[in-house]
Amino acid sequence: MKKHRLLSSAMLLTAAIIWGLAFVAQEKLADSVPPFTVNALRSLIASVALVPVAAVLRRSRGKRLWESNPTDRKKLIKAGVICGVMLCISVNLQQFGISLYPAGAPASAHSGFLTALYIIFVPLFGLFLHKKPSFTIVIAVILATVGLYFLCLYDGFGALYTGDIVVLICGMAFAVQILCVDHYIGEVDGVKLSAIQFLVTGILSAILMLIFEKPDPSAILAAWKPILYLSLMSSGVGYTLQIIGQKYSDSPALASILMSMESVFAVIGGVIFMHAIPAVNEWIGCGIMLAAIIIAQLPPELFRKKQASITKELP
Repeated sequence: MKKHRLLSSAMLLTAAIIWGLAFVAQEKLADSVPPFTVNALRSLIASVALVPVAAVLRRSRGKRLWESNPTDRKKLIKAGVICGVMLCISVNLQQFGISLYPAGAPASAHSGFLTALYIIFVPLFGLFLHKKPSFTIVIAVILATVGLYFLCLYDGFGALYTGDIVVLICGMAFAVQILCVDHYIGEVDGVKLSAIQFLVTGILSAILMLIFEKPDPSAILAAWKPILYLSLMSSGVGYTLQIIGQKYSDSPALASILMSMESVFAVIGGVIFMHAIPAVNEWIGCGIMLAAIIIAQLPPELFRKKQASITKELP
């Protein structure tokens, strides 16, 4: 059991590293390849790459790749389309936002932490589904607001990047997408759902690419490394590690915290590969927002037990 726990944590942390460095790849692509083109390519390649992953995982459970029940097939396709539409909106807002940062700005740091706020937006949007937010979420929202100030507004609204606004909206869109996935994940196969949603995202992005962009084939070929990294590593390997890692994890809170570390690795990747070093106030903002992200994922029972222990020890 301990061996499985360590293996699970290693997988989830590796996924976080892969996802964090993906922000660097996106930043590199923002200079040469338009947003819709980037997401059309990465999503279609990721969809194809996930098919053999789904086949192997299904075979390991003694099941066929494709559902034999027509009702199950219809449900899977419906879930993939709905989640794919929301994923298309989310990833294109993210890539477009990253492309708006000026040269020299710590785009990976800003976009990594602002995107990660979906962890807080998910339970907040749950209010519309009549789900009351926990005490930990309230604390996390307060901390995230303070962190947002230090990261983006420390020198006033004039210091706010246009990319910050777009990526923040992207975080909200990801929250809705996650709620859609959460609605269907218990009813359909997770990896196949991911493959279909990537396919839908790729097709929609390709249509938008043909309407609004004129991609340069030579620029795409020159940027093949970051495109393949986003397609195979971020979407394919990262998602597979998440699926297997969560399967063997006996602590959902720990699993979520490990995966949220992607925002930290986004900052580290930006410093190492883009030489974009955040200012002191941005480091403070990143630290406070990381604390908010971690607290948002801790079970409220943890605080209740701590409070009960303190009360019990009082004379």
